[in-house]
Amino acid sequence: MKLITAIIQPHALQAVTDSLREYGVSGLTITEVAGWGRQGGHTEVYRGAEYTIDTIPKVKVEVLADPADEKDIIDLVVASSRTGRIGDGKVWTTEVGTVVRVRTGERDADAL
Repeated sequence: MKLITAIIQPHALQAVTDSLREYGVSGLTITEVAGWGRQGGHTEVYRGAEYTIDTIPKVKVEVLADPADEKDIIDLVVASSRTGRIGDGKVWTTEVGTVVRVRTGERDADAL
């Protein structure tokens, strides 16, 4: 099993979830996160005072998948979230040992 994790721009979330649903992904987890990378932070002015914002809001999307679907899912996420500008995000995979559906006790591929 693979855990595919993507950090993307918030405005790209709907396009990513739509493409994953069309592909047949049966479930995913979405978390609002913040951080920085090459994009860094930015400065804002509020009531005449300048503030430095060190972290940028992003969305983390996690999908458990069969290893055979790993490349296709990554390609879908990248294609549906790419704008070509700095800060588009990252996608990575992690090996998962065992997955169990709590309700039924099904394991691994049956638990997806």
